[in-house]
Amino acid sequence: MCCPGCYAVASAIVDNGLENYYEFRTELAARGDAALDATMSKLAVYDEPELQEEFVFEHGTDKQIQLTVEGITCAACGWLIEKQLAKVTGLKQVSVNVAARRALITWNNDIIKLSGVLQRLSHIGYEALPFQPDEHEASYKKEQKSYLKKLGLAGIMTMQVMMLAFGQYFDVFGNLGAETIAYFNAVSLLLTTPVVLYSGSIFYVSALKAIQARTVNMDVPVTIAIAATYIAGVLAVNNNDGEVYFESICMFVFFLLVSRFLEHRSRHKASELSSNMLKLIPVTALKWDGSDWTSVIAKQLQVNDLVLVKPGESMPIDGIIESGTSTVNESMLTGEFEPVVKMMGDKVYAGTLNQEGSINVKVSSTIKHAVMNQILRLQELALMSKPKIAKVADEVSRYFVIAVLLVSGLTYWYWWSVGNPDAFWITISILVATCPCALGLATPSALTCAMAKLNKLGVLLKRADALEQITTATDIVFDKTGTLTKGEFSLREFAFSDAFVKENVSIRNDKIEKSTEDQSEQDFILALGSFIESRSEHPIAGAFLHDYANYNFSMSAFTVHVGKGISAKVNEFNCHMGSRRFIQAQCQAAEMMYANGTFDGALDDANVVLMINEEIVATFIVTDTVAPEAKALVEKLGRYRLSILSGDEQHNVNKLANELHIANAFGNNTPDGKLKHIKQQQAAGKSLIMLGDGINDAPVLAAADVSIAVGNASDLAKNAADVILLSHRLNALDDLLTMAKKTKSKIKQNIAWALGYNMLVLPFAISGLLSPWQAALGMSLSSIIVVYNSTRLMK
Repeated sequence: MCCPGCYAVASAIVDNGLENYYEFRTELAARGDAALDATMSKLAVYDEPELQEEFVFEHGTDKQIQLTVEGITCAACGWLIEKQLAKVTGLKQVSVNVAARRALITWNNDIIKLSGVLQRLSHIGYEALPFQPDEHEASYKKEQKSYLKKLGLAGIMTMQVMMLAFGQYFDVFGNLGAETIAYFNAVSLLLTTPVVLYSGSIFYVSALKAIQARTVNMDVPVTIAIAATYIAGVLAVNNNDGEVYFESICMFVFFLLVSRFLEHRSRHKASELSSNMLKLIPVTALKWDGSDWTSVIAKQLQVNDLVLVKPGESMPIDGIIESGTSTVNESMLTGEFEPVVKMMGDKVYAGTLNQEGSINVKVSSTIKHAVMNQILRLQELALMSKPKIAKVADEVSRYFVIAVLLVSGLTYWYWWSVGNPDAFWITISILVATCPCALGLATPSALTCAMAKLNKLGVLLKRADALEQITTATDIVFDKTGTLTKGEFSLREFAFSDAFVKENVSIRNDKIEKSTEDQSEQDFILALGSFIESRSEHPIAGAFLHDYANYNFSMSAFTVHVGKGISAKVNEFNCHMGSRRFIQAQCQAAEMMYANGTFDGALDDANVVLMINEEIVATFIVTDTVAPEAKALVEKLGRYRLSILSGDEQHNVNKLANELHIANAFGNNTPDGKLKHIKQQQAAGKSLIMLGDGINDAPVLAAADVSIAVGNASDLAKNAADVILLSHRLNALDDLLTMAKKTKSKIKQNIAWALGYNMLVLPFAISGLLSPWQAALGMSLSSIIVVYNSTRLMK
């Protein structure tokens, strides 16, 4: 069979009992391309659902995978892959992270299979496999070994060729005869050939891929320079006439390989800071098999499995503590080194370190969906989203290559027309000196280093272009609860209707009746409020912790009104509990009860109201405490216009704003109200950074120019945010703002240096004042300076 299509047709024929057709054939069908058959057979295994389970994510109706791509050497490779795969039907998204040598692919599995995507990548010259940390590390080491071999050979041969050239240039060996010089040139050619054919092959392959895709990259002028100089040298040795520059070729290849090797290593170190987090997850775990603890592979653990984690061991999986108490070091996730006390019902995360007691953990998600894996996946997504300045740099580098080729051609024509014998070598110097490698490195090297540093500080970027947008922000808008405050609420004061409690004793237990009447009524109201709030995930619910086990409460309906309150049917009572505005919306009579004083003792500052059967039964004052670092942070953000945007009562928001010296305070906002406010500010030309943590903040986080989910934000808020602060420290916001500013500055410095150096050296090259070996040295130093400047962000 010639292809998978024939195989599918033949399978259909056999499955339908039509194979008798083949009894009447007299000859075998023509054999297809054996290489294609072997390739498809090898790649088809990646279409198996069992294999995809480990590394393929569902992305809506499509599938998404992260691939390790071998052969990526520079930004031009990433651009080439993105442009070529964008033409493939069924591919929804192609994003290449050049620094980490990875690609993020989203595809429609009904139109194209994963094996087809991998085959297309192979067709354009790049081998790709699903990203797995161990395999990716092996791939990096393989490429590093290849670099070292090429670099070592180029270095050794360069020394030998330079020794021979040195002797000729400075008459070290005395006045050499023509035969001796010819002999030296022949030996130099012999030594240079492996450098050109082996050490320099990385540049030719990259240039060939670009030309096949009908474009140019920075390796095109490099390849032309090496090939032209080498061919000219071969002709000069063969004809025993003309100049040879074998030492320049060797030095050029050597210096260029040095800069590429240093770039390769620095990119790996930057991404390694994040990727190494996976090494913290143990390979094995102790699982309860029903009778004893047995050692199993951590990857095989399933939801609801029970595992034992002993003191000094790392958590093998995300889960919830079933029994035991311990302290856990979560610094690898949050950046905070103070241990966190964990007890029954608390969440623990894979890779964090159990320090004291033994705990039994019930698995809540598989390794594939563990928080640490999700963090790394989000970081990869961020690195694959390019800011505008990066896209501009990519475009500039491509047009710059075209300009260099044109200038080189015109320069050669001019010097040749005036009879200059060095016209060829002047042209070679231009091609070498102006190679825009440094320009291609300017942005990705800075972004990779910045994100690695932020990761150490407990800040996770979901998109890299957020760093660029942060630097243009004019306003910072804070949610109140759980953002500027701790989110740990307590019940300060409450008042209730005596009449209602005395009339409805049917759901109070006899045990409670035995206590004093006043105590019984107070217990009843607090227990009822706590029972209603027990199913809510809102931080305010944490203030209602009264024991309701002794009451005959039963709930038949429960509805959360996001940002407003709760509706529930408890026994025969229709209950509504939430903000005053929410209660008034449920029953217009509620406002009359406040106005007429029907409900004696109603608290004017109450921010939570309980209504049963259209009667206000109790009012509560629930307060929160200001986050300890909030004041210091607000003082540091004096250059921004600060606002608080909250769903809490206006007087509570005003109180917090006055305490923190924030001029703008907007309370009583529903999620829709918050969204309208943000859009109004944006329409007025403001660029906003929004910080929030709750479910009700998700719409406004999605709408803000840059959104940040803080602390223990809800999953919905994290999903909507551009940046996630993994720790509870608000100071991480200042770290983020500072790093964004530094990163933009570094990118500008890198681009300015790369362009400035090329523009500065170009007149010297055109005028013939720059020899090829000097051009090679300068170009390599330019790239090394850019990489070094970026790595300073990690200090």
